[in-house]
Amino acid sequence: MSDSSKRSTVYFETEIHQALRLKAAFTHRSVSDLVNEAVRRALQEDQEDLEAFDNRISEPTITYEELLNDLKAHGKI
Repeated sequence: MSDSSKRSTVYFETEIHQALRLKAAFTHRSVSDLVNEAVRRALQEDQEDLEAFDNRISEPTITYEELLNDLKAHGKI
């Protein structure tokens, strides 16, 4: 653990904790390593989503009702 690491208590569901411990043993990594990687990936996905929203901000929007009407008009539903 590096000097820049922080300690935290996380409560996992029993089955999730068991799976996490088994994966850690199987991959020869620590549970902390696996959790840090998973959180990092989730945050990266959030960042990518925000960038996609920014890139599409100028696109026109339609209501759900308009979408359904359009699908119906084109024989999709």
